[in-house]
Amino acid sequence: MIDPTALNVGPTPTAPALVLRPWRVEDAAALVEVYRDPELRRWTQTPMECEDDGVTWVQVHEQDWAAGVRFGFAVLEAAHGSEPSPLVGNVVLKKVAPGKPSAEVGYWTAAQARGRSVAPRALEALTAWAFETFRPDGLELLELLHQVDNPASCRVAVKCGYEFDRTLPATPPAYPLDGHLHVRHAST
Repeated sequence: MIDPTALNVGPTPTAPALVLRPWRVEDAAALVEVYRDPELRRWTQTPMECEDDGVTWVQVHEQDWAAGVRFGFAVLEAAHGSEPSPLVGNVVLKKVAPGKPSAEVGYWTAAQARGRSVAPRALEALTAWAFETFRPDGLELLELLHQVDNPASCRVAVKCGYEFDRTLPATPPAYPLDGHLHVRHAST
């Protein structure tokens, strides 16, 4: 089992520090609130209507982490004094297995945090962690997929060194449009 430690991302001149940590059941209410954003709902497939949906989503992430098949991190702004740490995103490493040379990454950013480099900073931290943790078991390549009509995800991928590889055909209903496949090698 992989130790669920937090990853810390330092502040920038225009954005606060970030903390990436495994999802917790107490995140459910904030998760449901973030999912009220129509733009986020456009890119995700999970229904999130009430706190029970959020709890179920988090519990699935906890089970996947314990099984070693999917590692999802809540992305939070670092706390300021006694203020709670707001949820600003999600990053995930999926389809990872010992001896398998590739895995997939994904992410989303909460509406209030867009345009503040949350996604690229969190993705860079996840990428470094994934290669550091799983390269000894054979991980050499990370894949990032997004629909062709999601230019923001394309910019994040390129900014983080995920090179465009090819266009993938649509596979409705889950992926109604063609997609881009970006890749990043452990050596880059």
